[in-house]
Amino acid sequence: MKTLFKHAFLFSTLMLSVQAANAADPAEALAQKSGCLNCHNVQVKIIGPAYKDVATKYKGDKSAEARLVEKVKVGGSGTWGKMPMPPNSPQVKDDDIKTIVKWVLSLS
Repeated sequence: MKTLFKHAFLFSTLMLSVQAANAADPAEALAQKSGCLNCHNVQVKIIGPAYKDVATKYKGDKSAEARLVEKVKVGGSGTWGKMPMPPNSPQVKDDDIKTIVKWVLSLS
């Protein structure tokens, strides 16, 4: 299990570097600054789901934004597997979380 976490950490560090160079959208840059891209990527699953998969899952769901904002704030597990997402509040401002969630949902 330690080896898995080491590999995930190394991979996420590499992806963070690549994403830093490619973050053209201000919301994506905010996601990077907030640490979201340590566990998530737009196109591929890292530790958490790929953002494009999140957008696809919730496409057309009018209540998704509010639910995802809350989930990002307080953390959660079970929707995408056993690995829990830690809470991101108070280190990430509520307005920033809303901006990031709207951006993620726009990726579908």
